[in-house]
Parts: sequence; C-alpha cells; structure tokens
Amino acid sequence: MNPEPPVTSDASKAVTPEALRKQYESGATVDELVAASGLSYGTVLNRLHEAGTEMRTSWQTRRMRQDPQARQRLAAHLRTLYEKHGATLTELAAAGAGTRRVARRLLIEAGGAVRTPQQTLRMRAAVRAAERQKLAVSLRARYEAGATVPELAEDCNYSVATVYRLLHQARTPMRPRHRHGPADQARKRS
Repeated sequence: MNPEPPVTSDASKAVTPEALRKQYESGATVDELVAASGLSYGTVLNRLHEAGTEMRTSWQTRRMRQDPQARQRLAAHLRTLYEKHGATLTELAAAGAGTRRVARRLLIEAGGAVRTPQQTLRMRAAVRAAERQKLAVSLRARYEAGATVPELAEDCNYSVATVYRLLHQARTPMRPRHRHGPADQARKRS
C-alpha cells in the first residue's frame, strides 16, 4: 500500500519565496514570517534562500527596526558614492552594504543603474585626468610665482620629470636653465 502524500494547504503554496523575501527585507524576522505564514522555520529559510535573500544578523535587524529609514538612507548614500565618486560594488560593500550582492540591490533600490567594469574604468580615468589637469594648473601658478621645478617636485612628492610633464601639460612658459656647473665654466672660457 502506498502512503498518502503529505497534505499541503493552498495557503502555504501561496506564500512565494519572493513575497517572503520582500517581507524579510522590509524588516520582518524569520520567526515573524513563520508565525504569519504558517510554514515551518526550515521552509521559510529555504524559500528565502531560493529567492536569493541576503540574510541579516540580529543586530542588523535591531538597527533596521530602530530606524526604519536606515535602509533608504544607506541606499541613497551608496548611490552617491557609486555615481559621483566612481566607487565599485566591492567598495560599496565595504562602505556598509556588507556584500557586493547587497550593494547592487541597494543601488538599484535607490534608482541607480549598475555600470560595466569598462564604464567604471573610463569614469575613474576621467576623474584622474581632471585631477591631474587641476594639479598642472596649480603647479604652473606656483612656477610662474618663482618656485623652481625641484622645489615643486619635493612639495608634491613627484619626480622632477613628472613635474616638467605637468608644467608642459599646462602650457607653462619655461624659464631658461641656469648653468653654474664646472662643465659650463670650461665652456665659457673656451
């Protein structure tokens, strides 16, 4: 004789993994989801994992409940870091999201769009180029005010060659080089 299949209610089938995930991400605990859904603890956990839910620690739940707007503020902050400062998902995870996956989800929740790695590289290169141009203009102003290239190099912690390149990039009119060495003295006598 074949055993009867377990009885499952239509209500338990109606509780989808995505619905559980949405409630969990809104701040509900696993215990609260068990009580509300009538499902077992293990079934709720399995469905949350099936939906790709990033699980919280108890202190994260407490923090979320103390300040219900914390997730929205974190998402907005991460979006700013991502869009205005060129942060990567890994950097967002370190800035408070926890993992790259959560960082991506929070970024999307805040209305952001995820970049490709190539877009991130181009964005960072543009930022570096702008910073380098700003430095070149600053060095030009100091050079024209009388500072020497070696002094500028020491102040900026760059090589003399790099400072010359930056001054050239800023189209700085260069002063003539002074020749005071022994080889120059010999040339003058001849």
